[in-house]
Amino acid sequence: MKTSTNRALMAIACILAFSFTSEAQINVNKLGSQIKKSASQQTEQKVKEKAARETREGLDRTEKKLDQGVSKSSSGGASSGNNEVSQGEIPKGTKTLYVSVGNGSNRNDGSQSAPLKDLQKAIDDAPEGAVICVAEGNYLGYLDQGWVKVNKYVSIIGGYSDDFSQRDPIKFRTTMRPGVEQIPTSGNQGVMDIRVVGKRNGVVLVDGIIFDRGQISAYLAPVYSNPVAAAPEGCETGRIAVVGESTEGVPTMQPKGMTSAFQLISGEMEGNLTVRNCVFLNGYHFGIQMAIKGGHADIYNNVFVANRMAACEVRGGLALPNTSKISFHENTVLFTWCRNKLMEDMGYGFRYMTGIDADVYNNIIGCSNYGGLDRAYVDADKSKEAKRVTSAWNNLFFGNRNGDMVLPSGGGGWTFVLAKNFEDVNQLTKYDNNREMNEAEVNAISKKIDAPYLKGFIGITGSQTSEFNPNSSVNQFRNALGMNMQGTETVRVSMYGNRYPYEKAFDLFGAVKGYGAQVIN
Repeated sequence: MKTSTNRALMAIACILAFSFTSEAQINVNKLGSQIKKSASQQTEQKVKEKAARETREGLDRTEKKLDQGVSKSSSGGASSGNNEVSQGEIPKGTKTLYVSVGNGSNRNDGSQSAPLKDLQKAIDDAPEGAVICVAEGNYLGYLDQGWVKVNKYVSIIGGYSDDFSQRDPIKFRTTMRPGVEQIPTSGNQGVMDIRVVGKRNGVVLVDGIIFDRGQISAYLAPVYSNPVAAAPEGCETGRIAVVGESTEGVPTMQPKGMTSAFQLISGEMEGNLTVRNCVFLNGYHFGIQMAIKGGHADIYNNVFVANRMAACEVRGGLALPNTSKISFHENTVLFTWCRNKLMEDMGYGFRYMTGIDADVYNNIIGCSNYGGLDRAYVDADKSKEAKRVTSAWNNLFFGNRNGDMVLPSGGGGWTFVLAKNFEDVNQLTKYDNNREMNEAEVNAISKKIDAPYLKGFIGITGSQTSEFNPNSSVNQFRNALGMNMQGTETVRVSMYGNRYPYEKAFDLFGAVKGYGAQVIN
């Protein structure tokens, strides 16, 4: 919905309905036939995709080897032939430490037979270049404060069994899921806060960690008949309550929520950051929001679901152009929510930020509450803007509310672009094979998404009303004191930021073969 339209409607105090852009809308009763193509068109598309993948794989083989020996297959480990992906090689560190919240003790030496209990203790004890192997369980940081700080170049590898004999990040879940007990101590940083500089060839690896903020944020109780609760039938919670919002008189899922906002991963670093095989779920304030101060961020084979603001926003941290880069690929990104109930801004799957080059490819980006990709940020320095390298290729899109990419219109508004028109986007240096999902792909992923959540998102409705009574006792009193009189405004939506079911998030690995996050073998 365009901001100018909202303002006009607000001014005349009328009721409005939120709706999808017609070309990007998915009819929940016709999911299987949304994007039909003829057999010949599908064959031609597959030939083009195969050629694009082969070209990309050749380039990646040259580009993607990190100095510390962290290696992976040429497309980030994903296979275009099936829906499985290798876990990725684990570097040979200067030391290996083991952590088990179930069997460890912080008095131990961190060996496999005597693991530490606390992930923060392991990071603090680890030398630069160490590998930290983390067993299944929920990790809440020092004294269960609800967050962990990474302040050195280390590799954190989750998904191990208690005895470290097996590794399967989906079966043996290493989680960071703060709850209401962490509200007083969780602070103002991400669940994992990464802040390390000094080595352009240094490596931070985060692999197989499940980040979930769904237990600490405030959600209204799912009272389906109550328009204030905003819960489609079958959703496990009502809408999210934003920081500072009063929920007095409205049933909530818990006594209170966070009083400040923070990310799932936050921070800034110099060097090579790899984030893979992770889940980013129910993030109140971004899934990943960081700065790269020279170096490369490689973010792949992750699932991002029901995050607010943006799933991934990584900006550059240096004045010189082309010194920082992000590769965002083989990720599944769904249900990214706007800043607030008005649904006028934010709510992006991925944001191209200034000061950093970005390649975005082989992702599934769907059901973004505002737009799939945000390329609206423009560097004020025109010479730097001209040197930015931003690309998007071989991505699948579906159900993004306003469009698959958002651009500045030049008149203070936004231009919403569908995937089929990416080749005409001047800001993209590479743009091949972006498209809406075909019928088979829509059917495949819709079977993996939580059905009530998907149905509720597609059918979002809302109303916005304003009321002004100059004769009210309050306004009469304010008028007598020479103060401006005030009105009231009420916004109702059928769904906004509701918690996505934890168990259902794991079904999204391998939902569509060759695109998005794949099953980890």
